[in-house]
Amino acid sequence: MKFKADQTDQKLRGGYYTPQNLADYVTKWVLSKSPKSILEPSCGDGVFIQALGNNDCDKNIDLSCFELFDTEAKKATERCNNIKLRNASVTEGDFLVWANKEMAKEKPCFDGVLGNPPFIRYQFLEKDFQKQTELVFKQLDLKFTKHTNAWVPFLLSSLALLKDGGRMGMVIPSEICHVMHAQSLRSYIGEVCSKIVIIDPKEIWFEDTLQGAVIILAEKKQKKDQKSEGVGIVNVSGYDFLKQDPNVLFDNTIGINGETVVGKWTKAILDVDELSLINDLINHKDVHQFKDIAKVAVGIVTGANKFFLVDNKTVNQYDLQSYAHPMFGKSQHCPGILYNDEQHNANQERELPTNFLYIKDKFEDLPERVKAYIELGKSEEYHTRYKCRIREPWYTVPSVYNTEIGMLKRCHTAPRLIYNQVEAYTTDTAYRITSTFTSAENLVCSFLNPLTAITAELEGRFYGGGVLELVPSEINKLYIPIVENIEHEACKINKLIKQGNIEEVMRKQGINILTKLGFTEKDNESLLKIWKKLRDRRQRNL
Repeated sequence: MKFKADQTDQKLRGGYYTPQNLADYVTKWVLSKSPKSILEPSCGDGVFIQALGNNDCDKNIDLSCFELFDTEAKKATERCNNIKLRNASVTEGDFLVWANKEMAKEKPCFDGVLGNPPFIRYQFLEKDFQKQTELVFKQLDLKFTKHTNAWVPFLLSSLALLKDGGRMGMVIPSEICHVMHAQSLRSYIGEVCSKIVIIDPKEIWFEDTLQGAVIILAEKKQKKDQKSEGVGIVNVSGYDFLKQDPNVLFDNTIGINGETVVGKWTKAILDVDELSLINDLINHKDVHQFKDIAKVAVGIVTGANKFFLVDNKTVNQYDLQSYAHPMFGKSQHCPGILYNDEQHNANQERELPTNFLYIKDKFEDLPERVKAYIELGKSEEYHTRYKCRIREPWYTVPSVYNTEIGMLKRCHTAPRLIYNQVEAYTTDTAYRITSTFTSAENLVCSFLNPLTAITAELEGRFYGGGVLELVPSEINKLYIPIVENIEHEACKINKLIKQGNIEEVMRKQGINILTKLGFTEKDNESLLKIWKKLRDRRQRNL
């Protein structure tokens, strides 16, 4: 968990300002429908106000701006004066307070919305702001989660205040397409908008941050029963796209409706033929969702990994041999798909913390050296940590068991299962997997194919740096082709992956498995291309 005290002032106020050329482009698109009124819910120092001037907007346009910080509000007011906007106002204060009051009237009042909402996690918002955030969801009858971010209620309330047929152009985090906390927003936008276009760049637009950002261009339905064209995603590199009229870009982008609108939007990156091939595969009788063939559970939650995960030197120093058990929990512990004696011994030679301490006995019954280690932990105040202090004794970790299969929570290239041949334990940086359909080895090896890698990209989420993360509910949605009595050569696969040749493994496993289901090597190459397309987008290697 990241704590508020550890965050920079910039992160706490969500202060990442839009480059002027992007603001000008977005503003040009919104202005092309000749709006008489525009909302800017988080104007900062007035980049989008300046964009109105740069696009020679009507000086009589009704412009309502909001800004929380007084110094920025003054700068924004000066910009309004400099470009001679006659009916502009900059209100200093929390936009959501005003927005919630206006939403209660149920009468949209703006023709257009512009801006770059603050990027602030809910946990870092002040209590009053948190209440206003929850109220936005309540008024719109949407599911609320405390994992949300400030930009989500800003978009929701802005859309609610947008008139039918109005346009919203904003710069927002790229995570809108895939994070779970934005699902209510995605569903709402899909319901009220006739078309949504996401302009997704290869580059990071905001300096000194790993925060990926996109442009969203959304047009609200003229009537509630109007059919939606769905979501379309345009991948761009550099700023050449700014030379194209935004209306042409918007009109020419094909939206994919239906399941793409109501779920994650990552599918909108793919074209119709690519989606058709994927659907053909997942509808095959021998292709299964993970939830139907395996169970997923989180790893062991220790509450203090530095105390409970130790190297051999610590085990020997405090005579902990009777309480030490093999463990893995990081990619460096298991770079392949096999966690066997060879890998465990190699980790020990590298002096990695390969031992999990499971101490069940009462303190008075423990050997003196073990008592000394527990006292050392107390001196470091591990016993005061939440997960430790709520159990008795604090040094006895609950829910300790291992499974034949493990899976790391995060990956860089592609997720993989790990065949746990030494009955090692795993921490909560990994999952404990139990196969309910086929052998552990078959499931581990079958997991490595382009279809499963594609569904992982479509169902997972990623943040700064492009690392893919999957939570249990997302893992359960993955599709895995299973063929019984198939030769996998697990040791050879393990060696290739450790050497960094995962793409070669994907190709060979795809041919080995998918051709037995009636698909061709050409289909396999198409799937590999789709997977690399999604992976490269996540890693910004377009």
